[in-house]
Order: sequence, then C-alpha cells, then structure tokens
Amino acid sequence: MTADLLVHRPGFVRIRTAGAPLYLLCLGCVALLVLAALLAPWLVPADPNAVDLGNALAGPAVSHPLGIDASGRDTLSRLLIGARTSLLGPLGVVAFSSLAGVVVGATAAWRGGWLDSVLSRSAELVFAFPGMLLAILIVSVYGEGLMAPVLALAVAYLPYVSRLTRSLVLAERERPYVSAYVVQGHSGVQVCLRHVLPNIAPVVLAQSTINFGYSLIDLAGLSFLGLGVPALTPDWGRMVFDGQTAVQQGYPLSAVLPCAAIVLTVVAFNVVGERWADEVARRDPR
Repeated sequence: MTADLLVHRPGFVRIRTAGAPLYLLCLGCVALLVLAALLAPWLVPADPNAVDLGNALAGPAVSHPLGIDASGRDTLSRLLIGARTSLLGPLGVVAFSSLAGVVVGATAAWRGGWLDSVLSRSAELVFAFPGMLLAILIVSVYGEGLMAPVLALAVAYLPYVSRLTRSLVLAERERPYVSAYVVQGHSGVQVCLRHVLPNIAPVVLAQSTINFGYSLIDLAGLSFLGLGVPALTPDWGRMVFDGQTAVQQGYPLSAVLPCAAIVLTVVAFNVVGERWADEVARRDPR
C-alpha cells in the first residue's frame, strides 16, 4: 500500500456557514476592521494629531462625526488611525509566537528525549512569568514604543503554541502514514515539514486567531498604563487613557468609543477562532 493512500491531510478547513449568523457577523467585523485599518489615511476626516482647543470636548458634528476629545483632536480620525497600531501589534505577537512556538513544539515532539525535556521545562518556566509583568519589565528597560511590548508578549504567548504543537505532533506521529513514509525512505525532517505540520496547521491557525484577541487586550492595557506606544501616537488603549478626564467632566464619548472598538475586535476574533477550532475538531476528531 502506498503512502499516498495512507496520508491524512485535512488541509484548510472549509467552514460551514449555514446556521452560523454570529460567525458570519464576526467574520464581517474582522474584515471591516482590517479594511478600515488599511484605508485609514484616506478615510480620516481630519489630521488625527491636529489640536483645536477652542472646540475641545465638542459633540458630534458634520466635520467631526464622533466629536472631539479633551485635547481638541478629532475622535474618528484617531480611532481609524489607531486601528493600524492596535491591530499591527497583536499581529506581530501572534506571528512571532506562532512561528517560534511551532518550531519549538515540533522539535520537542519529534526528537523527544532530553531535548523534549529541556524545551518543555523551559516553556513551563516562561509560564511562571505573567505576560504583562514581563512586558512592563522590558518596557521599563528599553523605553516606550511598540517593539518592546510586542517581543515581550510574543515570548509570553510562545509556550501556549509550543505545547499545543507538541501534543498535536505527538498524536500525528502515531498515524499510519508517518510510518509508511519512513519505510519508503523519507527522512523524519521531510515527513514532519511536508506532511505533519500541514496537517496540524488548521488547529494552530485557530489557536493563533484566539491569541490575537488576548494580545490586543494586553497591548491596549500597556498603552493605557503609558508603557506602549508614544503619547502622540493614535492607539485605542492610549485613547482610553486620554479620555479619562473627559469622562470625569461628563463627556465619555472619546473614551467609550475606543473601549467599544477593543471589545468588538476581541469578541470578533475569538468567535472566528472558536468556530475554526470547532470545525477542525468536527472534521478531524483526535
């Protein structure tokens, strides 16, 4: 029997949309958010950093659809431009943690032995440090900016992906097609890279989508604490911090809107990720 007859390749899962209005709604929200972030420079009604103190805390108007914040800046413009920073940071966290986590987890599971023990214990050691605490420590050393918290949170999220990958690869190694490829003379590295990793990719992708929402919350929290992007850079977390004084004065719009954007984005990405994970589990129960 040839290896091609034994190979199990779920590939990219075809999501069933029938009876899934919430999934479709969240998927549409994700698409709109990404589109708004990409087209933000052409959609903003005003310069997001232009200050007009004479109209500070002014309500919605034709020229300023969502009003003006306490510093005299257009809220809609900062919300749209802030989407770029607020989505780019989590994307960096997920991209680095997923890539490194897959490499670490697959290596640990495929090689086994002392290497598996060292990598697994190292991941458990990282688990002992909360991601936010690690990010605060690194930012305090290297100063504010987007790069330092992104790298810190990527390291914090890496063990989640590596442990998931390790468990998936260990289960995949027991499949008959792996033995068939080895018998035919394929090296372990070839089998892992060409067949095992593509088979587990949908599960890792679903987990990474969920991690995106959590990392967005963490980065927004760091910006709220003043440890994220610089003060003049539009960012949803920074907008919530800047809107505190407006809330105290009875003008909550400039703080409520970025909060709503954060909640909407996190919920949308989590629902989409959970749906993908459910479809993978339904199609390929392990």
